[in-house]
Amino acid sequence: MGWHILGSLFARERVKVVPDEVFSPLMSDSSSPKYKRILLKLSGEALRAQGSKDNISPEIVARIAREIAEAQQKGNLQIAIVVGGGNIWRGAKASVRGMDRPTADYVGMLATVMNALSICSAVQEAGVPAHVMSAIEMKNVAEPYVRNTARELLREGQVVVFAAGTGNPFFSTDTAAALRACEINAEVVMKATSVDGVYSADPKVDPNATRFDHISYEECISRELKVMDQTAFTLCKDNKKPIMVFDMHQPGNITRALLGEQIGSVISE
Repeated sequence: MGWHILGSLFARERVKVVPDEVFSPLMSDSSSPKYKRILLKLSGEALRAQGSKDNISPEIVARIAREIAEAQQKGNLQIAIVVGGGNIWRGAKASVRGMDRPTADYVGMLATVMNALSICSAVQEAGVPAHVMSAIEMKNVAEPYVRNTARELLREGQVVVFAAGTGNPFFSTDTAAALRACEINAEVVMKATSVDGVYSADPKVDPNATRFDHISYEECISRELKVMDQTAFTLCKDNKKPIMVFDMHQPGNITRALLGEQIGSVISE
């Protein structure tokens, strides 16, 4: 058999689809964290220090990366990340000011690639291997998004950062997070935000607003609580993906959340 045929067979074997649970590194450990495979959603604004003129503040990105790396190393977790681009560009706002909406959204997708590269590099510096996978092909800086390859990288213990949203205009990065969570069979979507959970009203406006430790999908809908955009929320609800909302600005919270500690609010059935 020629070497080129053997090479082809080996390459095909590498992307062989195997059930995730067979390769889960945590199956036999009774002290395992609550979740094994996690989709962490980060806002783009979170990468910029408060009051800074930076689009991306390296010290903030490094702190976030250290917390992600600490959780991955302590819990042997499989962590995927979706990051927004609002620190650089907001397509919806640009379209209101006259730009063609699809074009504005594509510019926003490129902003998420810049953020993803920054996070990936910082995670690598923190001692954990990481990859960027982009929904828009740009092979010199990121791998194209392929579901089976992403799942294989996660099984190998690499952090995977998904960039460029869904690759389509009119869809938010929240929707990209929900979609990728369903595709890679993540057990939970963790939304790291600037508030410490889901409230009955906007706590910045209503001093009597109360925080929920747990709330159902249906109650969120009936109360018209804005956790994610409707498309993202419906994807999580229909596919039974719990959503954890927590304050990422409190030092250590990202590590605590990833390791399964109950912080913030959880939305589930």
